[in-house]
Formats: sequence, C-alpha cells, structure tokens
Amino acid sequence: MDAVSLSVFLKFFIGLVAIINPLGLLPVFVSLTSQMTPQERLKTNTTANFAVMIILWTSMFAGQWILDAFDISIASFRIAGGSLIVLIAWSMLQGKLGEVRHNKEEKGETMVKESIAVVPLALPLMAGPGAISSTIVYASQFNSAKQLFGMSIVVVVFCLASWVIFSAAPLLFRLMGKTGINVVTRIMGLIMMSLGIEIMVAGIKHMFPSLA
Repeated sequence: MDAVSLSVFLKFFIGLVAIINPLGLLPVFVSLTSQMTPQERLKTNTTANFAVMIILWTSMFAGQWILDAFDISIASFRIAGGSLIVLIAWSMLQGKLGEVRHNKEEKGETMVKESIAVVPLALPLMAGPGAISSTIVYASQFNSAKQLFGMSIVVVVFCLASWVIFSAAPLLFRLMGKTGINVVTRIMGLIMMSLGIEIMVAGIKHMFPSLA
C-alpha cells in the first residue's frame, strides 16, 4: 500500500472522527439508554454502530446514485435530518424519551427502545448528512477498487472504536447517578435541538443562497 493511499485513509478516518464525534455523543448515548438494562444497552450500542457501518458503506458505493435517483439534494437531506433531531431533542427536554411504562404499552415501549439504536443514534446523530456527504465525496474522488476497499476497512475500524467508546457508558452511569442522568438528558436535549437547528439552517442556506 503506497503512502498516498495511507494518507487518504488516515484523512478519511480523522474526518469521520471529527464529523461524528463519538466521544461527544457519549452523553447523548447515556441519556437515550438511561432506562435500559445493561444487556439492552449493549444491544443498542452494537446495533447502532452496525447500522452506521451499513449506512456509510451504502453511501460510499451507492449514496450519490440513490440521492440522484430520488432527486434529493444534500441540502434537503440536512433539513430532514435536522428536523428529526429537533423532534427527538424536544422529547428529551420533556423527559419523555426512554420512559418505560409497565402496562399494556410495555411491548410498544420495547419496540421504541430497540428503534433508538437506528433512529436517532445511527441516523441522523452519527451517520448524519455531514458524514454521508463526506463519504460520498471521498468515494467519488478516490474510486479505484483498492481505495474503496481500504475506505471500507476504515469504516469498520471507526465503528469498532465508536463501540468501545459507547461501552464506557456504564461507568458514567455509576459516576453520575439517576439525578445526574436526568440533568444531562435535558442539557443534551437542548444541545441536540441547537444542533438540529444548525443543520436545518445549513441546508436552507445551501438551498437558498440568497438568504445567507
């Protein structure tokens, strides 16, 4: 493997770390999984990172084609993703996300907890518009079979690193306690709402440059 390819793979990995920022998302993961058992939290962690891997692989090999096929722009994707983050953040601010009610709705709550791994964790918090667009750009610039294979391995390495980081959640639970988790949930809800609005604004500015 030549030095140029290694440089590309390193930049791609650093870019994923900077855009997705799994360390920064750790408090969000703690908030979203605060009502789960250790086994459910581990399953959510594994499912979320596996979903991110699939999403980034799909973006790498077919992302631009899919967007073009449905005539969807990255700007529209940003607005949709930002809107979803705002809705999830509102639930966190209200303290409703992740609640468990042991009654007739218990089965439905279990389904909701399982879906958290994919939405909003994997998409759009981790593999959001930024990560997807970055992956599409790299794949279009470095599109040889060797380079695409190398970037696919980089995605796997990143997801494994992210899984290890999220595995530190139980330590945070012990350090923060229930009250601390509730406080962090609302703080992260406010931050997530701000992030969602920023993503929406970026999409709107890109769609309507005259507004910038």
